[in-house]
Amino acid sequence: MLDFVPNPVALQLGPLPVYWYGIGYAVGLAVAYQVLIRLARRAGEDPEVVGNGMIIVAIAALIGGRLYHVIDQWALYQDDLLKIVLPPYTGLGVYGGIATGLVTVIAYTRIKRLPFWRWADIIAPALFAMQAVARWGNFFNQELYGPPTTLPWGIPIECAHRIAAYPCGTFPDTTRFHPLFLYESLSGVLGAIALIWLGFRLRSWLRPGDLILVFFTWYGITRFGLETLRQDNWTFFGVPTAQIVSLLFIVPAIAILVWRHRTGHGPDEPASRPAGATWGALGNSLDASDDDDDGMVDDDEAAEGQLAIEADPDDEDQSASAPV
Repeated sequence: MLDFVPNPVALQLGPLPVYWYGIGYAVGLAVAYQVLIRLARRAGEDPEVVGNGMIIVAIAALIGGRLYHVIDQWALYQDDLLKIVLPPYTGLGVYGGIATGLVTVIAYTRIKRLPFWRWADIIAPALFAMQAVARWGNFFNQELYGPPTTLPWGIPIECAHRIAAYPCGTFPDTTRFHPLFLYESLSGVLGAIALIWLGFRLRSWLRPGDLILVFFTWYGITRFGLETLRQDNWTFFGVPTAQIVSLLFIVPAIAILVWRHRTGHGPDEPASRPAGATWGALGNSLDASDDDDDGMVDDDEAAEGQLAIEADPDDEDQSASAPV
């Protein structure tokens, strides 16, 4: 078992402390950026969009995440409202960040005339990657832990960081607790790997938007399960609010996935640069021939339409300039 408690401050720059929590999120953003750039190229989209777009979305997600956390942990801020806006900002709610980030992505893609569902699929693995890294900030702050455990990966929590349910008078210094941040981090690693794998292996089956819907389902299930181990969560009529929000992500995401893959669904637009695309939903030409005269373009016809796009000699110049 772990026998030390971490220092939340990584280094001191004069009077300004630099916290591991902030470093974790900065590194998480850097990792997410690299994932976005690489997947955008392989998905046949313009990676130059990522730079400015990511800054805008990250700010929106930060505001939403902070707001969710403040509501969740209102007892920590009700007597000192300045703590909400003053550093070190150690506290962000993932669901709040997802909500405001999603709204911002929708607005940004509409303004820039970008295919929202394709970019949402590119963003999904990057969200998992960022989560996997950034959650370690909770370790240094001694937060996001569960009940006592004797498992070998249990972590110690100092008395000053204990929630009311686990006082030191009842649970001595030798008590170890479930590292919920670690479980969520590992889920992020596995989720990123799974989505990237799906994007390469199931291109002909996927529709644009499938991967972000899988993300909503995966993260919702993970968070719903972890909330059962928390004692300090925000509740609504006795039910953890995060579990309610999780269900609002899981159920619609699964329903939309099933509905979008119904028999006879309409065609999907191909990637912006289909000749260079090797990842994500294959898509098909909107004017692909309907060989069986059923009024719909089925999967075989869609694949033929995509092959026709990739083989079109008129697109040779575009494919030559597409990033690899």
